[in-house]
Amino acid sequence: MKGIVFTEFLEMVEKEYGLEMVDDIVVNASLASKGAYTAVGTYEFSEMLELLQNLSLKTKITIDDLLFAYALHFFNLLLNNYPSFFSKYTDPIELLASIESHIHVEVLKIYPDAELPSFEVIEKKQNTLIMIYKSSRSMHHFGLGLMYKTFDYFNSKATILLEKIKQNGTEVKFIITKN
Repeated sequence: MKGIVFTEFLEMVEKEYGLEMVDDIVVNASLASKGAYTAVGTYEFSEMLELLQNLSLKTKITIDDLLFAYALHFFNLLLNNYPSFFSKYTDPIELLASIESHIHVEVLKIYPDAELPSFEVIEKKQNTLIMIYKSSRSMHHFGLGLMYKTFDYFNSKATILLEKIKQNGTEVKFIITKN
């Protein structure tokens, strides 16, 4: 997993819970990196999972809810650092439908060894989009948060249903309806 995901996560934790919480979740984890992350480095997903678990224990917030909150924070990084991801779109459905064909292509240009989830478009209409998310990391709530922020960016609203195809969350159907 790319280091930028870790550095931004720890930045969010510091912003929301303070530097002591960052120290606490890092110190109480068995991290090969010792919690020293660089944005361009690559680290094991197990480290992110351990940080999330430690934060969940401390805050009593579920990992899914923490991933959702983290997505809201991370979206701003994408918007500020990669405006080209958004500039060619005028509609959130169009942008979300292009995750594989545009967004992930651009991400891989920046981070060639990034391990990205896949989003398969099953059905796309003017106000609806059905996609299948697949990832061994089960970070679908991170994706859910990014989807909601995408609609906010376009001053629009949506109802997004999440259906687990596999109970472990490695395969999830998103049913998105623009309101």
